Amino acid sequence: MSAMFRRVAFSFAALVVSSGLALAQSKVTLAVGGGSCLCYLPTMLAKQLGEYEKAGVAVDVVDFKGGSESLKAVIGGSADVVSGYFDHCVNLAAKGQHLQAFVVYDRYPGLALVVSPSHASEIKSVKDLANKKVGVSAPGSSTDFFLKYLLSKNGVDPNSVGVVGVGLGATAVAAMEQGQIDAAVMLDPSITVLQGRNKNLTILSDTRSQKDTLAVFGGEYPGGALYTKAEWIASHEKEVQAMTNAIVATLKWIHSHTPEEIADKMPAEYVGKDKAGYVAALKNTLPMYSETGRMDPKGAQAVLAVFSQSSPDVAKANIDLSKTYTNKYVDAAGKGM
Repeated sequence: MSAMFRRVAFSFAALVVSSGLALAQSKVTLAVGGGSCLCYLPTMLAKQLGEYEKAGVAVDVVDFKGGSESLKAVIGGSADVVSGYFDHCVNLAAKGQHLQAFVVYDRYPGLALVVSPSHASEIKSVKDLANKKVGVSAPGSSTDFFLKYLLSKNGVDPNSVGVVGVGLGATAVAAMEQGQIDAAVMLDPSITVLQGRNKNLTILSDTRSQKDTLAVFGGEYPGGALYTKAEWIASHEKEVQAMTNAIVATLKWIHSHTPEEIADKMPAEYVGKDKAGYVAALKNTLPMYSETGRMDPKGAQAVLAVFSQSSPDVAKANIDLSKTYTNKYVDAAGKGM
């Protein structure tokens, strides 16, 4: 009886401890600007792998159509952290809003300016987009910023182009194939899906690789990151460290597994019916993912330089870049792993 009592007592104690750990887990609402987009895959994969829970934080992911909408959720207080593009931190710094990225998962933005198949005969260069309709994920999102930068760089007045929000997934592909828009800024897997159906697809600008990114921006250009209000980071360091640990662990997992193995872990609705196409898109995207999670200061500088060209507010603002990101939590994650 005493042995049985000890076993029961031990089991009860273990249950209490595990329940206590579950109750002790911090809860964070994470806003994502299009979870099916491969640019955000590390964020969604961390959820699938259970990395957030392993790190001690319960993450509730809320999916939006574009980065501007997920940003609004954090600014408005309905979400805690954004999984989105770092350039928002720089853009809003010019407006006196202090947002800070604390782990970077995309070394390159992965954006491509693609011509609608039905308009390929009339659009051969960025200059041909004047007075045309161009799709972006959502007005004010990073896809919109990228478009305006390319237009300005090529001598086209951004105000002469009609910007249309078409999302990032199937809706963007449909808008392109149906000729509702003349071109669009897209990301994978949508780019690869469209390319698979249209072998002669015209891509005017591509930032899915280091070579292409350097050609467009003149340097590496960080894309996706976890960021939020600086004051939230200061008052929630435990949660920030846990989320950083989860993303860093996920990046290591990504770079030690095949595209097929990664696809197997993703939600079926993200992979879609064409798994081979999804895997092909993943193969194109893998070089984009960071191996460390660290922000390259030169990359942050490149973002500022780009925005200084395309945004008068950023150009005239005296932005302290060091306040728009921190490597503190990534460095701590590296020591603990």
